[in-house]
Amino acid sequence: MHSHLSFENPPALPHEVVVETLERALRDRSAEGEAAGVLVGTALNDDDAEFVEHWCVQVGTRAVSGSPLLGLAGLCLGHTARRFGRLGDDGLELVKSLAARAESDPTDVDGRALDGFDDVRSFLHLW
Repeated sequence: MHSHLSFENPPALPHEVVVETLERALRDRSAEGEAAGVLVGTALNDDDAEFVEHWCVQVGTRAVSGSPLLGLAGLCLGHTARRFGRLGDDGLELVKSLAARAESDPTDVDGRALDGFDDVRSFLHLW
């Protein structure tokens, strides 16, 4: 019997659930797995561009070195740029910074930050 693995993008959740989950993960690394799904679902499916970018920036600036949430925040900023066609200055600076950190030390920020930076450059025609 063959089993087929399927991946489904997580849904956008109510903002209060997103905030609570991400804040918890920023205080307690054991909540990072749940927070990762929440951040991805928000970046891919929430229609409030400012909210999405704000929480990508919060996670990308507040998560500790080595947290998988850092690279994911960079990737999600790339999704945000693709979906909304813009990023604010904080988002632009952060995606660039996370990519530079990933390039110099992948144990600090994982390579997904580089993918996010590539997306920002492609969709916003920057750099």
